[in-house]
Amino acid sequence: METKAKVFVIIVNWNGKKDTQVCLTSLAKRNKSYADMHVVVVDNGSTDDSVPVLRKKFPGVTLLKTGKNLGFTGGNNVGIRYALDHEADFVWLLNNDTFVDRNVLAFVSAFRDPTVGICGSKIYFAPGREFHYDRYEEKDRGKVLWYAGGLVDWDNMYASHRGVDEVDHGQYDKSVETPFITGCSMMIRREVIDRIGFLDDKYYLYLEDLDFCLRAKKAGFKLLYVPSSILWHVNAGSSARPGNPLHEYYLTRNRLLLGFRYASFRTKVALLREALGFTSSVRRKAVMDWMFGRFGNRFSL
Repeated sequence: METKAKVFVIIVNWNGKKDTQVCLTSLAKRNKSYADMHVVVVDNGSTDDSVPVLRKKFPGVTLLKTGKNLGFTGGNNVGIRYALDHEADFVWLLNNDTFVDRNVLAFVSAFRDPTVGICGSKIYFAPGREFHYDRYEEKDRGKVLWYAGGLVDWDNMYASHRGVDEVDHGQYDKSVETPFITGCSMMIRREVIDRIGFLDDKYYLYLEDLDFCLRAKKAGFKLLYVPSSILWHVNAGSSARPGNPLHEYYLTRNRLLLGFRYASFRTKVALLREALGFTSSVRRKAVMDWMFGRFGNRFSL
């Protein structure tokens, strides 16, 4: 009898008990034939009653407390270390504001190819949470794509999602290699982490998933979008909205960090010219922090 793969799913919670409960409830209904799954919630210094509520309602879930907000990178790294210490074959990073299809773990089978290092899911907007809500008919809600593979514009140093805002008619139903997997749902082979290390804490928030994927590709691993693994993303956090100061700061700073690591000389020059022309106080702070090597958690509302 074939031994099931040991998967540790890492869910970072910060004052998000409502979303996290929905996520955990959906995971409990999963098809258990794909893998032996262990759920780890990393509480990232919540100031509400997330810890006692989650501990009471989900006693079978491992709950780790960081004591302070370590950001997306730091919180996930705490969970990743725990998973590796407990002999994980795969580590699955999953946003807490998601709920999953019962066959979400179907992407485990893609790792039968030993060259595949990271897999990602087909991700829809949760019904009613679409960016452009008024565009869609009621029958299409829940089938509007948020992610169907990654795209990277190296000339302008932007990452985007293939298929975003499109109604799913099966146009992205083929597994394909992709430039990056979103950290919203990222299944990682253990050997990738052993080879390239953890998420880079310098990012704290935003673009850390792209950096991790670029390092994995450089190490020779394939990145695969697997459409049979399905989930929905609420995408409700205000920090995720363009124009939010938190979003503006970290995206500006981290885009420079990422670009000067991986982009062409021409793009680096363009990024620097753009950065020197910023007038927003938030963006100017982001540029100065990048210039002086001030990374990690450097901005709060």
